[in-house]
Amino acid sequence: MTLRIDVERVRQQFPALARTHRGQQVVYLDGPGGSQVCQFAIDAVSAYMSRGGGNLHGVFPTSVETEDILAQARRSVGSLLNVPAEEVAFGPNMTTLNLAISRALARTWQPGDEIVVTELDHRANVDPWRRAAKDRGVTVKWLKVDTKTLTLDLKALDHLLSPRTRLVAVGLASNAVGTVTDVRHIASMAHAMGALVAVDAVHAAPHMVIDRDALGADMLLCSAYKFFGPHVGVATLRRDVFESLDTYKLEPAPSSIPDKLETGTQNHAGIAGVGAAISYISTLGQGATLHEKLVRAFDLIEAHEDALAWRMRQGLQDLPGVTLYSAAPDIRKTPTIAFTVDGVAPREICQEMVDEYGIFIADGDFYASTLAHKLGLDQTGGFVRAGLAPYNTNAEVDAFLEALTRVVKRRR
Repeated sequence: MTLRIDVERVRQQFPALARTHRGQQVVYLDGPGGSQVCQFAIDAVSAYMSRGGGNLHGVFPTSVETEDILAQARRSVGSLLNVPAEEVAFGPNMTTLNLAISRALARTWQPGDEIVVTELDHRANVDPWRRAAKDRGVTVKWLKVDTKTLTLDLKALDHLLSPRTRLVAVGLASNAVGTVTDVRHIASMAHAMGALVAVDAVHAAPHMVIDRDALGADMLLCSAYKFFGPHVGVATLRRDVFESLDTYKLEPAPSSIPDKLETGTQNHAGIAGVGAAISYISTLGQGATLHEKLVRAFDLIEAHEDALAWRMRQGLQDLPGVTLYSAAPDIRKTPTIAFTVDGVAPREICQEMVDEYGIFIADGDFYASTLAHKLGLDQTGGFVRAGLAPYNTNAEVDAFLEALTRVVKRRR
């Protein structure tokens, strides 16, 4: 018997799903921009604040409890990404953490060195590296996207990589069109040239099992607000890379890992919610350990979301006037669907969908601005993007398709 997610039971864990807009039940299809928060995380944040918080390194109970919460959250993230807890650092968001990492790592670069970034990525895994490269006189090379297949041209790596390559930055999945990239292949080629690999897993983390070391990532970053938790960024660096990182920090601050990357006082309440969100995900799976439960949970999540995404993509393909931006069926994708409507600005589509039907979808380039430019969408408002989560249903997908059909027909 094939196991499935009990979607109604899942929905009970997300109080935001009860929201209405203009008298209609809200349909949240804006998950790629941030998921709704599960009750586990809400309770954990509230409990931390209600019981009394404290800063670290004190002898009083709230300080000791805070340190315990952070330690537990690191262990939870370690189980999520299959990494040692001491290699996990927290911060405000992925972008801020990556700016700090790139600035520190670049201190070892020399003029004439090279780095590789991609045209498919969110700029958070492009611009921190480009800025650092500019500061150090390092050459930036681009791994191009094939605009017909919406995949990276991996064959080009043969001439992009060289013994002077110091870093390759790549996204595990596109936050705009959902394409999942073969990071393991890229990492293998990069490592053969002695380069490090930085992986943006922000968009992938809510949808699939992630094993940093199996991917070959030396650095991997994600954000908890994408997987049902608060706005907290997560970075995990392989120990030898982390320990050698010459971070910018205050003189008295620790030089040990992971503290050296966690500048200033952290969002302790939010970090409590991170661990709780991971605990919630684990309740969807079975196993002897937290990691095993998470692996099985994500297998179920991916199956549920893929079925919904297939339903949505099929409906969009059959709708005249709609252009769907999606890799081929045999290419692995997250349940993120990007499209445009002929002659209609993406913002107008989103406005009508929310005003008339209570359906939350988003428009823009979503910081995948190079991809939008390559597709010729940067001057017309970018994409319309809908994304699916474990709490979405077949009925919501059908409601989306029916509503969009009405909106499109009115415009033709």
